[in-house]
Amino acid sequence: MAVATPYSEKTDEQRAITEMVRQFVDEQVIPIAEEHDHEDKFPDAVVEQMRELGLFGVTIPEEYGGMGLDLTTYAMIVEELSRGWISVSGIVNTHFIGSYLLMKFGTDEQKEKYLPKMATGEVRAAFSLSEPGLGSDVAAITTRAKKDGDQWVINGTKMWVTNGLRAGLVFLLAKSDPDADPPHKGMTCFICEKEPGAAENTGDYKGLNVPPQIKKMGYKGVESTELVFEDYRCPSENVLGGEEAGVNKGFPQMMDALEVGRVNVAARGVGLGQRALELALRYSQERRTFGKPIAQHQAIQFKLAEMGTKVEAARLLTVKAARMKDAGERSDLEAGMAKLFASEAAKEVVEEALRIHGGYGYSKEYEIERLYRDAPLLLIGEGTSEIQKMVIGRTLLKRNKI
Repeated sequence: MAVATPYSEKTDEQRAITEMVRQFVDEQVIPIAEEHDHEDKFPDAVVEQMRELGLFGVTIPEEYGGMGLDLTTYAMIVEELSRGWISVSGIVNTHFIGSYLLMKFGTDEQKEKYLPKMATGEVRAAFSLSEPGLGSDVAAITTRAKKDGDQWVINGTKMWVTNGLRAGLVFLLAKSDPDADPPHKGMTCFICEKEPGAAENTGDYKGLNVPPQIKKMGYKGVESTELVFEDYRCPSENVLGGEEAGVNKGFPQMMDALEVGRVNVAARGVGLGQRALELALRYSQERRTFGKPIAQHQAIQFKLAEMGTKVEAARLLTVKAARMKDAGERSDLEAGMAKLFASEAAKEVVEEALRIHGGYGYSKEYEIERLYRDAPLLLIGEGTSEIQKMVIGRTLLKRNKI
């Protein structure tokens, strides 16, 4: 008979680092989240502590000063950060996508130039696809890049850029061949340098301006901005992967990055749902009606049962997608499924938690109100639920063609 061993979804290393992040979240993030959310204030002190913990370099190789951890471990870290406040995880997530693009497609020179500073958080990155007139229809972008000597001149406006103001690097997708057919074969990814915190860039970065940040229902404390490029000049060596390998190859590069981005969003949904579940479990045991805690009412127990099941299912889908990517397998289907289910589950679990809180759930004195405003972001970011369903449906048919 085989010897039974305790089940664990985490390695010893994963358990140690997630416990460290959870302690950090409990002690440093949750206590300040309400104040910073209500004032829409950037959490400078928390970000500095995240730098000290090495959280900006989790997946960057050790040779560049990072931890060299895999996507699965990173997703677990994102879940813990999002459990505290998804705005904090957003500061890391968009930076992570930039580092992923560099690690997978960058030249040796680009890696050596940027990754060491990105690993420490000294330089933070942003990721820019959406434009004011389009979101999921990436092939329709209008931002143009035109070659001029040893530089590319970029003109256009990008939208919904997390870290848009404070980032020092922006990974930008622009149309470099307007006559390409189909259009996605004429796009290039550029590594655009800028002055962190500057609304109007000057000198070498002239032509890149950041309008006042977009006011949002939730996801506060971290800036979401437009980026306006007006004859911004990007050196040829800043074409992702170099000119020979990178020009007109930006679309598949960005789509690859979106796979890991969707794992990120799924992990954020798990973290948000987990926190809502915790709050509902606590409140339902404290709140009494008809002479007993409401947790003893079957109606509440049914809610908690569904909430817990959805959070756990979302977690398993997310881990599977991350592990497939770590194994070098294509995970577009699995990442889409994880993102779709986890984001929808987070919204549903948060709403049920608010209902369990009753009138107090509608009050800004209770944390659940913030979670209720944050949850809808996950339904939109990295592709809406409708886009995920399109991707999932097409991929299922492609993999099961008769």
